[in-house]
Amino acid sequence: MTHMLIVGGGLAGGTAAEALRDEGFDGDITVVAGEAHPPYQRPPLSKGYLGGMEGADAVILHPEDWYADHDIRLVMGVAATTLDPAAHAVHLEDGERLSYDAVLLATGATPRMLPLAGHELPGVMTLRRLDDSDVLAAQLRDGGRRLVVIGAGWIGMEVAATARGLGNEVAVLEQGAVPLAAALGAEMGEVFRRLHLDHGVDLRTSVGVDRIVGDGRVEGVVVDGETLAADLVLVGVGATPNIALAEAAGLDQQNGVLTDAALRTSAPDVYAAGDVANAFHPVLQRHLRSEHWANALNAGKVAARSMLGLPASFDDIPYFYTDQYDLGMELSGYAPLMTDAAVVVRGDLDAREFIAFWADDGRVVAGMNVNVWDVNEDVQALIRSGERIDPDRLRDSALPLPELVP
Repeated sequence: MTHMLIVGGGLAGGTAAEALRDEGFDGDITVVAGEAHPPYQRPPLSKGYLGGMEGADAVILHPEDWYADHDIRLVMGVAATTLDPAAHAVHLEDGERLSYDAVLLATGATPRMLPLAGHELPGVMTLRRLDDSDVLAAQLRDGGRRLVVIGAGWIGMEVAATARGLGNEVAVLEQGAVPLAAALGAEMGEVFRRLHLDHGVDLRTSVGVDRIVGDGRVEGVVVDGETLAADLVLVGVGATPNIALAEAAGLDQQNGVLTDAALRTSAPDVYAAGDVANAFHPVLQRHLRSEHWANALNAGKVAARSMLGLPASFDDIPYFYTDQYDLGMELSGYAPLMTDAAVVVRGDLDAREFIAFWADDGRVVAGMNVNVWDVNEDVQALIRSGERIDPDRLRDSALPLPELVP
């Protein structure tokens, strides 16, 4: 009997297990989740679930009995410790040895913690796991707390918005001049800066964090010599892929585990997907690692097909979404191509109802719709077309998006 093994309890791992059954595989499947939860998705952890508007059913992909019903063994609360590609085996921390015919590494990423004095104080945390969100929620849902967020990336800005909505005081500290500039550039980052200022966030950019202070528990953050009082500090400065298993096993890695377009690693019968995978993108003709929800969701399905020896290529346009206050946004596009692209705006920037296009030599390489809905498929079609489009046509809201491609 063929055995498919999945290491990782996030969206990529859970989706891959489901896709294996959907593809008709009737052999053995084992999912090593690592955490004491069934596989789950992470976007609600900083938004609806954190704020109490969504329950665990919005986070957990399937309840435990779903795995039993689909004859999938689910191992929770036990981590994988070693991968032996030559022996086709994975060892768990409880001493169990699992042999496999194919294994998927979906081990995710770990938040970075800045090497600041005081970072070990109780009340200083990161947000990655379901348990992290529960701890944050217990502190924030009653309001009246003082939260300091270090880092104005997606996690930091989403938690700031959720915390403000719950009635907490929030300060966001960012080393760069504009929040989200690394992802969106200065002009679009400014949209989010004004959004948070309008909702009462003390957003400070171009600042340096000196240290975190407190006596037995966090009490404040020293920023450029000034101490900001804090009951809770969230560090949101990015994440690093969990490559320890792959690295110790000798797999090729560079900013994640390197794979081809079919998500095969350098070792036979070993695959990687989700945050940990730096996959070759056949459209870009380069490796691309993405930490977003859609990447995990869709790569899990491709990995399942690849593990079964079916035709498989992960060529999706990267997709991301966020909800902050009354702003909803979807972003599709290729981050490496956005840096030097010109930004063309269709709609009302001040009203926060617009579509922003990133155009490289007239070709749309990314598009972001803000409070404008049912256009993401059209945006992706523009990107896939590779056609040069006059910027004035992109700006003209009277022209339907499908008519922009010659």
